Amino acid sequence: MTNTIADIAEESQVIFIIGSNTTENHPVIGTKIRRAKRHRGAKLIVADPRRIDITQYADLHLQHKPGTDLALLNGLMHIILREGWHDEAFIQERTEGFEELQAVVSKYTPELTSQITGVPVAQIEEAARMLGENKPGALLYAMGITQHTVGVANVMACANLQMLLGNIGVPGGGVNPLRGQNNVQGACDMGGLPDVFPGYQKVTDARARAKFEAAWGVKLPEYMGLTVTEMLNGAEAGEVKCLYIIGENPMTSEPDLNHTRHSLNKTEFIVVQDLFMSETAQFADVIFPAAASAEKEGTFTNTERRVQRVRKAVEPPGEAKPDDWIIIQIARRMLALGATTPDPDAPWASWDYESVADIWKEINALTPIYAGVTWERLEGGVQLHWPVPSPDHPGAPILHTKTFSRGLGRFIANDHVPPAERPDDEFPLVLTTGRVLYHWHAGEMTHRAKGLEAMYPQALVEINPKDARKVGIVDGDLIKVVSRRGEIISQAQVTDRVEPGIIFTTFHFAEAAANFLTNPALDPYAKIPEFKVAAVRVEKA
Repeated sequence: MTNTIADIAEESQVIFIIGSNTTENHPVIGTKIRRAKRHRGAKLIVADPRRIDITQYADLHLQHKPGTDLALLNGLMHIILREGWHDEAFIQERTEGFEELQAVVSKYTPELTSQITGVPVAQIEEAARMLGENKPGALLYAMGITQHTVGVANVMACANLQMLLGNIGVPGGGVNPLRGQNNVQGACDMGGLPDVFPGYQKVTDARARAKFEAAWGVKLPEYMGLTVTEMLNGAEAGEVKCLYIIGENPMTSEPDLNHTRHSLNKTEFIVVQDLFMSETAQFADVIFPAAASAEKEGTFTNTERRVQRVRKAVEPPGEAKPDDWIIIQIARRMLALGATTPDPDAPWASWDYESVADIWKEINALTPIYAGVTWERLEGGVQLHWPVPSPDHPGAPILHTKTFSRGLGRFIANDHVPPAERPDDEFPLVLTTGRVLYHWHAGEMTHRAKGLEAMYPQALVEINPKDARKVGIVDGDLIKVVSRRGEIISQAQVTDRVEPGIIFTTFHFAEAAANFLTNPALDPYAKIPEFKVAAVRVEKA
């Protein structure tokens, strides 16, 4: 997030949510948005194919078709430019590529945008007016924007809109992705991505490689690694021989689970490090029992880039150990076996970490955005928003206040591209997927909470009454949902939360996971699968 949660709650005059079921997936942030609406009159626009809970509080709900976010955003920018609501001073002083943006969005008239998205022209016009006349405005998005074959283009369009309005670098503004899992921001910051070292230093950058080679005493590859979906494709092809899976359950969370099962079966050696015996752990050759967050020392970095100290409250049960301890033990044994021979003079070649504080010394030395986030400051209770370039720096709650990291902000315009898979006579409905309030991701923890299980005990498929009548389904019936990749049997929830032609279900329940159905088609840049759009049919079970 470029801005903080408190900043949005207290300063934003309009909040635009697109591709985020905020009150269910980020309930604390959702509560703060509702308060901003109720208590100080902030405007609220929600763009979502479903009538999700937060639309009840919205001034305007844009119920666009799945996979048409880019057309909607381009259409809003068309009207903003037409009416002169854009921030000319910001555009001239702090951006480049404006003419290219103009050329693309000029095509997205309200009429064409309505035709593509299904949103009435009057609502598109009203949304653009709210955004143009209420500043500063914050844009919030989540995986409803990214989990498409045009996910990167969708994110670029969100940035385009906020630069166009001058809503960058100011309190109450910003482009604010709501992270989908606890500490996923921290994992990415620490290099948990295939193309960067810690601190988003590119593996293809020779200077960055040289720095890490000197620190770690090894020669590092010049090429980017693989995403999870690509790893599984590689395992199927025999090119990936081993998978080390930490705190993830791809046998529920990956697209096209039948393919995932096949790939895991073909993998020569699988290590799973987790709290519980997950569906993926059934395929493991070795299982390491890991400690939960309350059972170890460390930090989390949350969705607003705030680094928070985590303190051990209880001892891990049985043989469970903290993740860092397990990884260090493996690394030391590999060194002893001669699996790698790092330069002994490199400062972090021997894996001689005695505590989390030792690990933080390495982070401070090698990761510029975390250079000033010292263990001593965190021990003292200080919570910092990176970048924090030095120990006396106060942190940066708001990004890009004076300049962008690349200098000028660049408009990158893209045309609408339909989803990779569209309805046809055999599969006439669109499936979109997501989460519900009571469960989280693959459900390895929430299914073990009796209260949560009582509230939402089984998978449900939301289906519009018109579509239900066509196949003779009533509320509570068991139905079969079929795609080109697989099928599930689940219980029908007949509701107008979804429009005709669209159904919705979750991936929380392994026995009826949406990802048996979803499309593994990838965004060509970020390699994120198109979880949010798949062609399906429904029939009585």
